[in-house]
Amino acid sequence: MKILTGNDLPTGDVIWWTGTEWSRHVEDAADVGEEGESIARAEEGARRVNAPYVIEATATPEGPRPAHIKDRVRALGPTVRPDLTLKPADPAAGNWVI
Repeated sequence: MKILTGNDLPTGDVIWWTGTEWSRHVEDAADVGEEGESIARAEEGARRVNAPYVIEATATPEGPRPAHIKDRVRALGPTVRPDLTLKPADPAAGNWVI
């Protein structure tokens, strides 16, 4: 199965094409088949989505499961775990960011 994803223009949130509109939940995504690229172009041209692209997915009882780990992480949404946030460079430790 192929599903269409992109980013919401006002918020930057990851969104998924449902067949008629965009959803923030991957389980709502519809199989776009061979029409994915044309839907992506039309939706981007209408300024409803930013940088849409078609990905491979597997149908599961819970909804589509993106095939690639990168897209599965995107489907989970942003992380809020403080231990995973980027830490600023510490000049005393010699870890300069250039």
